[in-house]
Amino acid sequence: MSGQVMPCSPQEIGSLFLFEKLTPEQLGRLCSEGRVERFEAGPVYTEGEPATCFFVMIEGTVVLSRRVGGDDVEVTRTSQPGVYSGAMQAYLGDRVRQGYNNSMRVTEPTRFFVLPADTFAAIMQEWFPMAVHLLEGLFFGTKSTQRAIGQRERLLALGSLSAGLTHELNNPAAAAVRATATLRERVAKMRHKLGVISAGPYPREALANLIEVQERTAELVAKAPTLSPLEASDREDALTDWLDDHGIPDGWRLAPTFVQAGLDVDWLDQVAAEVDPEILPGAIGWLNYTVETELLMDEIEDSTTRISHLVDAAKQYSQLDRAPYQNADVHELLDSTLLMLSGKIGSRIEVVKDYDRTLPKIPAYPAELNQVWTNLIDNAVHAINSVGGEGTLTVRTALDHDRLLVEFRDTGPGVPQDIRGRIFDPFFTTKPVGEGTGLGLDISWRIVVNKHHGTLQVESEPGDTRFQVLLPLTATDDDTPEEPA
Repeated sequence: MSGQVMPCSPQEIGSLFLFEKLTPEQLGRLCSEGRVERFEAGPVYTEGEPATCFFVMIEGTVVLSRRVGGDDVEVTRTSQPGVYSGAMQAYLGDRVRQGYNNSMRVTEPTRFFVLPADTFAAIMQEWFPMAVHLLEGLFFGTKSTQRAIGQRERLLALGSLSAGLTHELNNPAAAAVRATATLRERVAKMRHKLGVISAGPYPREALANLIEVQERTAELVAKAPTLSPLEASDREDALTDWLDDHGIPDGWRLAPTFVQAGLDVDWLDQVAAEVDPEILPGAIGWLNYTVETELLMDEIEDSTTRISHLVDAAKQYSQLDRAPYQNADVHELLDSTLLMLSGKIGSRIEVVKDYDRTLPKIPAYPAELNQVWTNLIDNAVHAINSVGGEGTLTVRTALDHDRLLVEFRDTGPGVPQDIRGRIFDPFFTTKPVGEGTGLGLDISWRIVVNKHHGTLQVESEPGDTRFQVLLPLTATDDDTPEEPA
């Protein structure tokens, strides 16, 4: 939008704080190479357009806003003469993209001193060469530092996740190894016991009955009910008494295994009814090996299934075999991240999943959203640990108008009001030295806002802090989601 060109007064622009130290000759050059424009209420320029002009307000009221998702979020509103915006980085030239990083509008007739971007860059380099060098160093140095520390932040997170994943994998792997060794021993004893039984003077029908009882026992083990500690104790006592009454040695040792397998006195009565009394002790011992082998195979199956789930979660978290941008289910991403961080979360923090499973898939960069979840969960765990280590982490998903909400709620001490506006700033951290870089929330904000056109915000009071991620349900024109490979 262009305004009405008006006369430029060196004295008037010299009264603005930005130009008050310039010489009359310099002010004259500004007026000759720039211009004064008057804009009626409405837009002046739009975010994302090529930055062609540097604007300094002489009088009026300006409003600066940023595009977040489908909304324009106001970031500044002022009537102070001398405020400036527009092509403020023109002195960097082609080394950075020269575009307006916000939108500007005026709410009343407003006059600006307007300087073309090329002229602004040339004047800066001619009048303030040392300042330009300092500003260039500050700009690119900050970018380089952010990039280096951002990579370090990712490596630290990866190291923490790797340690947690290794720990989580070690438990079921060790359990499977133990169970396999024990299973080999039990199978050997079962073969020996079967040899003893078959070598005895027992009719073929008795052995056939024993084999049939073994098959039924294996089926019962697979359907074992879950008992309370009191129920299990009572059943162990009853089984021990039955075994002692029938002359079975070491009944106290056999009873817990039978109870774990869901067997009871009725089952023992059935065995006693179908097996000759003279082979009952050997049969019970042989059936005990059968029960133990079934339980050990269940343990091996559970352990290997757990390992498989952890590997699947790691693949889901890393998204290595998937398209970078795709239609993704946020619940799968959240579950994989929670599983990857389970070691860090620990057993003293209760994790509550309040998911709305009816939500659709959304166009996203899943690997980068997983990084956001990681940072927000890590902060929540740190907050809870700072007040004793016991608390609740609630992860909630819901539909918020035309956006998908992912909320992380913790019962930590809360974010103080005086720093709430700074927590998304680069390098700002409340963690002790060496424990935080101050880039976790900055990286998260850039992933959510810049990459996904969403919103990241916080609501906090002691005992109830909520980080809320709002993501659009549909892709923008320049995004092209792919289905998972």
